[in-house]
Amino acid sequence: MESERKSAAVSVQGLTKHYGKSPALRGVDLEIREGEIFALLGPNGAGKTTFVEILEGFRHRDGGEVRVLGMDPNHQPMALKTRIGIVLQSSGMDRYLNVAETVAMYSSYYPQPRPVDEILELVGLTQKRDERVLRLSGGQQRRLDVAIALAGNPDLLFLDEPTTGFDPSARREVWDVIKNLRSLGKTVLLTTHFMDEAQYLADRLAVIANGRIVAEGDPATLAGRDRMRATIRFTLPEGARPPAHLSAEVVVGSSYEVSSDRVTQDLHDLTSWALGSAIDLEDLRVDRPSLEDVYLELTSETDPYHEETR
Repeated sequence: MESERKSAAVSVQGLTKHYGKSPALRGVDLEIREGEIFALLGPNGAGKTTFVEILEGFRHRDGGEVRVLGMDPNHQPMALKTRIGIVLQSSGMDRYLNVAETVAMYSSYYPQPRPVDEILELVGLTQKRDERVLRLSGGQQRRLDVAIALAGNPDLLFLDEPTTGFDPSARREVWDVIKNLRSLGKTVLLTTHFMDEAQYLADRLAVIANGRIVAEGDPATLAGRDRMRATIRFTLPEGARPPAHLSAEVVVGSSYEVSSDRVTQDLHDLTSWALGSAIDLEDLRVDRPSLEDVYLELTSETDPYHEETR
């Protein structure tokens, strides 16, 4: 247990925060391990921003224990800020500086910065070092945002909705950069509304709703997702009907689906019947509840009129 504590980049116990009489965080417990990419999911007003700002040292908590890189953000904010990097949804960088000048300027604010050329190579901007910021594409500007966050050689990075408004190609560019941060031993806390982003990037994630953590774990197994009933879908030739014992339901036309909690057996029965009857099973596939399905289920009881909107 002691070794687990030493390996925690973020440790939170019983965290509470109120705005007036409205509770924003209601006893949050969470641990983020060193060197992992951790995603925090939740609807608007769930408490994500409040939680992250407390970790960053920009907002004071009302109660509970918080340690970020072994420090209390309430009492050691300046020491903490030299060891964290923050990528906001939008940045205020000078659009007329070039890429290298921008990173060098931010590096000058830190006592032990990472070399500019090394940072540019890490985020894939070496070929754009002399390009003015205003001429960068959306994906390249986001790479520059990450470069700025890396300027002080931080141990922990906070990424706030890093790909909002991006086209699929630009999103993949940014995802590659974020994935590469793991190889540097960096810890990343990612907030996002995109389930595919969380699925692709996160080692672990947590869902926050109405100020509480309602689920935490691996994206593939969150809230028992891997054990939920699967759906077998297939299409039969015109006039063919599936065997009655499979309890298949018609979706539309000749398309069917079977809700199954014994996928291997049901697939064996279905394919054996099809082979024996010389019938092709078109569009045969097995679907389990997606991360988005689980997320919507977990957050469905959140009060939409909850006053906390941060």
